[in-house]
Amino acid sequence: MSVPADTTVHDERLQDLFREGVVAEDLPVVFPLLRGRGLLRAFSALFHGGEAQVLLRLLVLRTLGARTHATEWTPQEIRDQLAFVDPVKLETVVQRLKDHDLLVYDTETMRYRVGTLGRKALGALATMLEFEHDDDDGLGYLTAQLAAGQSLGRISADELGHLLSRLTELKEDFDRAVLSGSEHRIRRAADRLESVWTWVEKGTEIVAAITSGDELEPAIHRLAQAVGRAQSALLRQAGVFQRELNKIDQHRVHLGRTGLSSSDLVGWLRAQDAWSLASFDDGQLLLPLPASFLHDQIALDVAEYELLERERLAAASTALPSAEEPPDTADLPMDEEDLRFLEEWHAELAAIATPRELESTLIGSDYALSAYRLSLLGLLGDPESAALEGGTANLARLPLSLEIDAETPLIVTDLPQIALVSSGRLRPHEGVKDTNDA
Repeated sequence: MSVPADTTVHDERLQDLFREGVVAEDLPVVFPLLRGRGLLRAFSALFHGGEAQVLLRLLVLRTLGARTHATEWTPQEIRDQLAFVDPVKLETVVQRLKDHDLLVYDTETMRYRVGTLGRKALGALATMLEFEHDDDDGLGYLTAQLAAGQSLGRISADELGHLLSRLTELKEDFDRAVLSGSEHRIRRAADRLESVWTWVEKGTEIVAAITSGDELEPAIHRLAQAVGRAQSALLRQAGVFQRELNKIDQHRVHLGRTGLSSSDLVGWLRAQDAWSLASFDDGQLLLPLPASFLHDQIALDVAEYELLERERLAAASTALPSAEEPPDTADLPMDEEDLRFLEEWHAELAAIATPRELESTLIGSDYALSAYRLSLLGLLGDPESAALEGGTANLARLPLSLEIDAETPLIVTDLPQIALVSSGRLRPHEGVKDTNDA
């Protein structure tokens, strides 16, 4: 049996990587690695070199470790079992595994068997390969490791830390998908959450069992509680995705009555390969451009701005005018108010001595004059209007009262451009009537 390489040379080379005055053994983060140097050397022997060499070593080790009914191998049995491997290469690989204690050679029986380090490496490798094809974002492997440790009563802070980090990364990815507002990213994140849902639920049960114990160290207990909170946040994420998808559904654009929406169109385009998308451009670069998606009105607006409005804005003068003296109000032209219709209407109403029907009072040459007279009748007897000066005040002071029959329906009239008019009359005051009779 060969002896592992001298650790002194290894330590000296590791010491050269640190600053002067720093001792590798005194660093807490380095100590676990130094303690497991034997296992690390085994992995280094397996995975050092090119991919083809690594695969050949793993093939040989897995083949020799897979036989359960007889765990020891003679050299000839190894050559027969791996006859498809080049004999020289096979001999080199077996010797390398033997030099690093992955294979153990018994000189008495002259047989090989997988060593303790080899069994550990095969166990770790088998677990990793088992979860390689599961779409679980690494949660399955991390949760399985944590479950194994919990079942054995050996809770590792490193395993809890790795699981918490992965949960935090997933939560950040999901939050970014929601903030993007993209339906495609949100649905992809929802499918991703669905793929890890089982492991999140199993992890929640494991963490609940871990935190229920009374013999945990405080640091591990706090770490397990943080893992539980992160798992709860992921379990609530499904509701967040559904709310965002509902908002997107409210703003989805449907393509006529075809039953298709803009989301269907985007999904179909995403399913096409690059060559199919490029083929859509065939014949679209002819002159004149026949593309139906070109909005000519928008193009004209943009062209008008670029060719005309931009030049006008550049040539426009934005300077303020110079100050000038304000004009005298006495010099402003004043138009005399035309009160001809009001004065004629006032003279006609002042001559009323007996009650006159509203239909006869509103006689005018057109609708506008009749409506003007009707609006002035509302001023009769108004004390506020009568207290003023002017033609409307004189009209308000006339000794007349307007009576409207609210219960009588509208009556047909012969007024120009007026079909119906209210039933009513103008009645002079009693004193005025008596004076006229006398």
